[in-house]
Amino acid sequence: MTSRRFAPSADRMVGRLSAEHLAGLPLLMAFDLDGTLIPDQGRRVADDVGAALGRLRALGVKLAIITGRDTPPRDVSEAMQPHAVATNNGGRILVGDELRAEARFSSADLEAVLAHELADARVVLFGAEALYVQLPAGQQPEPWMLARHCLPLDGAPAEGILKVGFYHPQVPDLAGRLRTTHPHLVLTGAQDPYPSFLTVTPAGAHKGAALALIADALGVPHDRTVAFGDSDNDEAMLEIAGYAVQVGQLPLLERHAHTRLQRQDDLGAFLTAWADRLGLA
Repeated sequence: MTSRRFAPSADRMVGRLSAEHLAGLPLLMAFDLDGTLIPDQGRRVADDVGAALGRLRALGVKLAIITGRDTPPRDVSEAMQPHAVATNNGGRILVGDELRAEARFSSADLEAVLAHELADARVVLFGAEALYVQLPAGQQPEPWMLARHCLPLDGAPAEGILKVGFYHPQVPDLAGRLRTTHPHLVLTGAQDPYPSFLTVTPAGAHKGAALALIADALGVPHDRTVAFGDSDNDEAMLEIAGYAVQVGQLPLLERHAHTRLQRQDDLGAFLTAWADRLGLA
């Protein structure tokens, strides 16, 4: 795919939407969380972003969160009021209050993923109802793990795991091995901007599939979708979106993006300009 050209300002970027036939309805906007809708490890949306999202929703735009997290922060959900939420890199999808998809590892795939040979790695298994953690010696559970009432990794079930996360300097080696032996699994991270963090999800559990399912469920054609993302796990949804907005400067995403926001805190102005244009339309 050839690179898409970037425009330097919010007004000019949104000004291109008429030519792209994306200024009207129906329209679905799907947002990654960390580094995109909110700052990395953030817990709330900025005031200008929240106000713009409220205007877009009132105008009839459908809104979705598609995140690698296992659950979005409550403040973010309350501010955005999304029509759909996909977590675990798209492996678990809720449209409204209805669970539409939940990808789980087979016992054989999970066993292969956990045969990692990474000494003193931090390993986290995400189940639908529980979190299972193995930490390096002397390391204590982080606050978000305690909030999820995490359990020891050796108590994890062989079935029902939705996502596995590794934190270790040598995760690129593990990623390379799994891509060879288990190419059907979905691997993200182990490269910039997260070179020491690897996420593994079951076959088909990625953000591109989540965006397609959500668009179909909400009755929005795929070419009327807009995706916002900043890291490698957003690549699949930026690739299939009708309009792709890269946040930040990761080279991997440039070939998929129609527009790039240089910084996460540019998002509010961009969405406000879009709401202005949609209101006039």
